[in-house]
Amino acid sequence: MTVRVRFAPSPTGFLHIGGARTALFNWLYARHTGGAFILRIEDTDTARNTQEAVEVILNGLRWLGLDWDEGPTTGNPQGPSKGEQGPYFQSQRGSIYGRRIEELLRKGCAYEAEGAVKFRMTREPVVIQDLIVGEVRRELTDREMADPDFVIVRSDGQPVFHLVNVIDDLEMGITHVIRGEDHLSNTAKHIALFRAFGIDPPQYAHIPLILNPDGTKMSKRDKGASLTTYGEEGYLPEAVVNYLCLLGWSPKQAQEVLPLAEVIRLFGLPQILRHNARFDAVKLQWLNGEHIRTLPFDRFLESAAKALSRAGLDLARYSQGFIRAALETCVGKIRQFSELPAYAGFYFVDELDFAAGEDRKKLGEEEKSLLVRLREEFSRLDKFDAASIETTLKEAAKSLGVKVGALVHPCRFACTGNTSGPSLYHLLEVLGKERVLQRMDRALELLR
Repeated sequence: MTVRVRFAPSPTGFLHIGGARTALFNWLYARHTGGAFILRIEDTDTARNTQEAVEVILNGLRWLGLDWDEGPTTGNPQGPSKGEQGPYFQSQRGSIYGRRIEELLRKGCAYEAEGAVKFRMTREPVVIQDLIVGEVRRELTDREMADPDFVIVRSDGQPVFHLVNVIDDLEMGITHVIRGEDHLSNTAKHIALFRAFGIDPPQYAHIPLILNPDGTKMSKRDKGASLTTYGEEGYLPEAVVNYLCLLGWSPKQAQEVLPLAEVIRLFGLPQILRHNARFDAVKLQWLNGEHIRTLPFDRFLESAAKALSRAGLDLARYSQGFIRAALETCVGKIRQFSELPAYAGFYFVDELDFAAGEDRKKLGEEEKSLLVRLREEFSRLDKFDAASIETTLKEAAKSLGVKVGALVHPCRFACTGNTSGPSLYHLLEVLGKERVLQRMDRALELLR
């Protein structure tokens, strides 16, 4: 059997982090088994669906690197055909639904009622053999005892979710339905519909929910719920994928920083955990920092430049050599690219903005006198590289009878406006002698 899985979002808003994880688990299972990953947009709710929301979903999946394997023009819904445009849209499949509705009516499995069409639901308990949850026995509730039948076509002629979901899975030959555990309550109806069509249902695997740190279910309004924000805040897609893998799945090994190829090799449904996963923003940030640490420098440069430009810094005013040298001092120092403007923005401004209040306190009279002496020593340097700068600063500290830090801290503040940042000696080399002396003069003038 060739595995065929699908991700079937509704375009009614942004791509939720839980939906992104569902897509990822389906994609990973398809890649692990050599099967097909289908993308299907469930856009039958015309009142709530928007094209903008469709683009958000498609762009989110592309950002994560989750490519789908076929589209509606393949002409063969039972077999994958790579490279098609895709995805499938339910709004374009009305004739298929109409044919299947007629089949249910003809078989007596459905009937018209008050302008709608209702499915004749089984009166027997439905047993769900879930690959993650285990065996689930779905009994009729007290409310359903009298009439367990449910609407499959509304009075306005619009087929409902339960029906089109099953028809599409049937028509597309879906073998495994991997979805959130909140859909488990729908599964008995779906199994009954499959049986009414005379088809064995796919295997179901309901994955645990993603909870907030306090244990509440993560809703669309909660921080971190929208996938789009991660790209905007300087997270790498591979770090987000790595983290989402660990939300509800265990590789059964101590290593947590995993390349995608290794995740594909290890991924399997038996390793999906039964209990709900709690979102941990601190761990995601750590993972992101670990992935940034191993980025090829050209990719680091590209992402860093975008983050700095997004913060309003005009990098076009600087040479590529200067930009590369400046950003080389930041490698291994940040956990997400949105930290860069505060960490290294001083490279890309003409003048530092020293506020009148707290900033003045960072340079007292003693610090100012030390800075004056250090400025004199720097002005005598013919070769202004990191090694020469370090030697000069340490010799000045020795002659003044102070610790090295007594010169490092006021120098860093005068030249960057920050109390921490890249290696001082290297950042001074990148700034260059003329700019360093100007900034020291400016700091002494403003904070006098």
